[in-house]
Parts: sequence; structure tokens; C-alpha cells
Amino acid sequence: MPHAAPLFPGEGETIVDKPRRTLRILLAHELLDATWTRHEAGERGAEPHVHLRHTDAFYVLEGELTFRVGPDLERTKAPAGTFVAVPPNVVHAFDNDGSQRACFLNFHAPSGGFADYMRGVNPEFDSFEPPTDGGRPAAEATVTFPGTGEQLERPTSRHWIQAEETDISAMVMSFEPGFEGVDPHSHADFVDSFYALEGTTEFMGTQGGPGTFVAAPPGAVHGFRIPDGGQRIVLLNVHAPDAGFVARRRGDQ
Repeated sequence: MPHAAPLFPGEGETIVDKPRRTLRILLAHELLDATWTRHEAGERGAEPHVHLRHTDAFYVLEGELTFRVGPDLERTKAPAGTFVAVPPNVVHAFDNDGSQRACFLNFHAPSGGFADYMRGVNPEFDSFEPPTDGGRPAAEATVTFPGTGEQLERPTSRHWIQAEETDISAMVMSFEPGFEGVDPHSHADFVDSFYALEGTTEFMGTQGGPGTFVAAPPGAVHGFRIPDGGQRIVLLNVHAPDAGFVARRRGDQ
């Protein structure tokens, strides 16, 4: 069976690399497209729009983004460590209104054709002007600020649930020395992906520090552990679709 191979910082398919903006595709799969983006201070992101068949989600890695969400385009400032999930038919837009550069991950689940749209080969991407009725209310979007979210506690780990949508779920997971690791395994019905936020993680024998990304599509073998002698690790774990994953994690407590 295929193994999930890590992408290290700076790797991925570079679509844009200009002085004020960089965008790299980390994963292009029918269940999940994932990108890494850099916007310098004042860089515009996306004008108000909606998706009809997929969820658009973001995790802010550095700096701050300003989101405008819902019929009234309510403004929310999202500093580093914020997770935002916008389900179908919720109007949204974002910009870097701050004085520093912003780096963020963007997830489209299912794909909706986003990766191909960024490549310039899919003009029919699932993105539309705001509907005349304003769409669903802003409250239906999930905004989880740094250090918040429902917490699941275990002897050597803590998980903070960031989002639990049908299309996508996300958790920030912290593991302490003594954590036994996750043995090699695969899933049949969802993409399981990881972005290293802190510490050095060993993914199937390969070590990667912050900025390392691993995606395991259905059928791909994956696992991780703290290297011998290693310290605390923190990972962003994203599943697409959720397929009951968060509920199962709650049941493991």
C-alpha cells in the first residue's frame, strides 16, 4: 500500500511567488485541496463570495487575517492560531489588513476544483457572487481562536477541537514525551492530514519540524511518533470529510 510522504517547508507545487504573495498547493485530491499562502501587509485576499458544494477553511499560521462573513459581512480579526470554517452558502471574504505579513493554510473540502482553478485549468470552480438573499447567517461559520475549542484530555496528550463540519473537521493536538505514537494505519473513507506546528515529529521514519505537511488520502499508510529523546509536539490534524472522526475521539476519553 502507498505511504503518505511528507512535504517539508517550502515544498509543494508553487503557483504564485511574487514579492507580496506566495501560494503553494500542498494537496490536490477530490476530497481535500490544501494550500499554503503568504500575504504581505495590506495584501487583498478574496472579495465576498459563496461556495455551494464545499466548505472553505483557514488556519492562520503567522500574522493576522481579517474575515468578513455572512449577509452583513461581519468583520472578525483572526490572529495566528485561529481556525475558520465557512460552510456552503455562507458569504465570506478575507484580507490582510495588518501591518505584518500573514501566512495561512487554506482547505477546500471536498475540492470543488480549487487546486485546478489556481492552476488556471478549471474555470468552473465552485465559487459564486453573494446570493440576493444574503445566504446563511454568519453564526453558521466556525471561528475558533487560539487556545480555545472543546478540549479532549488524555494522559500524554491534549486535543482542541477547532471545527466539526460534515465536510471537514480539525483539531490541534499536543503530545508530550511518553506518548506511544500512532502505529501505521490507513483509512478507507477520508483524507487524514497533519501540519506540524511545534517540535520535531517522526512520520513513518522521516523526521520533520514545524511547517512539515503530511496528507494521507484513502488507502495511504501513515503514522507518527515523537522521536527518541524528543520533546513536545503540536500538530494541526485535518480530516475531510469528518466521517465521525471527532465523535470517535470524544468516545476515546
